[in-house]
Amino acid sequence: MTKTACNACAFYEDHVANSASTLSDSGLCRANPPVTQKDADTRGFWPVVKSNDWCGQFATAFAAE
Repeated sequence: MTKTACNACAFYEDHVANSASTLSDSGLCRANPPVTQKDADTRGFWPVVKSNDWCGQFATAFAAE
C-alpha cells in the first residue's frame, strides 16, 4: 500500500529556501494554481505543507495528456 502523505504525492515539490538549502520537513503543494495575494502587484504562492501532511487530492503520478 502506498503511503498517502504529501512527500509521496506527484504534486509535492521539495521547498527550497532563499539560501538554496532544502527544508527537510516541508515542501510546496502544486496540486492547484498558486494562491493569490491581497495586493494586485504581489505574486501568488503555492501552499507550504509538511512532508507527512495529506489531502484528498493525493496522486502517485500525473494524469496522461
